[in-house]
Order: sequence, then structure tokens, then C-alpha cells
Amino acid sequence: MDAQQRNQLAALFHALADPTRLQILEHLKIGEHKVKDLTEHLGLAQSTVSAHLACLRDSELVSVRTQGRASMYSLNDSPQLEQVLSKAGELSRPGITAHHWNEQHPHAEAEK
Repeated sequence: MDAQQRNQLAALFHALADPTRLQILEHLKIGEHKVKDLTEHLGLAQSTVSAHLACLRDSELVSVRTQGRASMYSLNDSPQLEQVLSKAGELSRPGITAHHWNEQHPHAEAEK
């Protein structure tokens, strides 16, 4: 993994590390939203929601387009996010052990 990939991955984890940003992503899974709609759904100030959206934009999880005076946000297709969520799902399965993980991912031990 090169420095650029590490930086992109760090930005992704930072974006996913906040419950409010996860809530925003849940809303955007349904479809495109105006900032105003998100502020109403979340019960937060517009400036707070905008700051969270900026973080999500920086990590390339969402995109924005202008429609008149409104900013419309939508979820980007993110293979990187899908991979992270898939691995997180594997790790959260009950009964998974380090031995079991290493058997299924032998290359992971070699990368250490």
C-alpha cells in the first residue's frame, strides 16, 4: 500500500468514525437529499450538517450538485467502502478467531 492509498483509507475511516456521518450516509442510501432536508431529519444546525458533508465529500463518499439555490447530495459508488464494510462484517461475526481469520486470509500474515 503506497502513501496515497494509506491517506485515502485514513480519510475513509475518519469519515466513518462519526455516528452523525453514518446517519447521513443512511439517509443518502435512500436517495439524493438537500442539505435542508438532512438538517430537518437529523435535528442539527445547517452549519453542523455542512461540516459533516464536507468530510464525506473529502473522503469521496458523497457528491454534490447544484439545483437552483439548493445543494443536492448523493452517495457515490465506492468499491473501497464496500470492501471495508464487507471486512467489518466478517470481523463482527460471532465465533471468529484469529486462527480462523488467518486460515481464510493467509496473505494477511505474510504482510505483517
